[in-house]
Amino acid sequence: MRFAIALLLTVSCTALGDEAAQARFDAIMADPALREQAYAAGHERIVLCRNCHGDDGNSRRDYIPNLAAQAPGYLFTAFERYASGQRTDFVMNQAAKMLSLDERVNIAVYYSQQPVLPREGAVDEALRARGEALFGRVCVACHGPQGLGQPGVPRIAGQPAAYLQRTLEAYRDKDPRRAGSTMLAVATQLQAGDIEALAAYVQQLHP
Repeated sequence: MRFAIALLLTVSCTALGDEAAQARFDAIMADPALREQAYAAGHERIVLCRNCHGDDGNSRRDYIPNLAAQAPGYLFTAFERYASGQRTDFVMNQAAKMLSLDERVNIAVYYSQQPVLPREGAVDEALRARGEALFGRVCVACHGPQGLGQPGVPRIAGQPAAYLQRTLEAYRDKDPRRAGSTMLAVATQLQAGDIEALAAYVQQLHP
């Protein structure tokens, strides 16, 4: 009984914390002056982020996602889930907990305003064409025809192919860290070679 009460209180406090965080984010996004301040403050505070995601949000390693041009609301929500432990990644969990709520908001605002830079490298046209057909069939409904996403759905256009491939494989293999995602059902539709083709196609899409 005591455990049940403690669990209920924990869930309630978490929900209230989420609401307060979202309210703070919404207030900043609704005020141009506050957004400008958040942008400047975010640039100063990305010291924990730049080693992996780059100073401009274009990742320095192909297996790490770009944050540049990502929807600020999506970045903020992901950040909050790492901070609360709802989303698990050792590095990101530690980094998110080291930052205050305002710092997480500021970083999300800053990175969302950076342009995505094209990845270098030749594109296999046959692979790209296969990926384009797959994208139209299984991805476009949520991520849009250009991969730009929508509220609650991330921009995937221009993400590194290695990152996309690793992420899709995690969904296909039902990685416990991905539990509850609608992508689990999508990834089960993919056959051998489909993931590589999709990753090749989506990488060359540019916002």
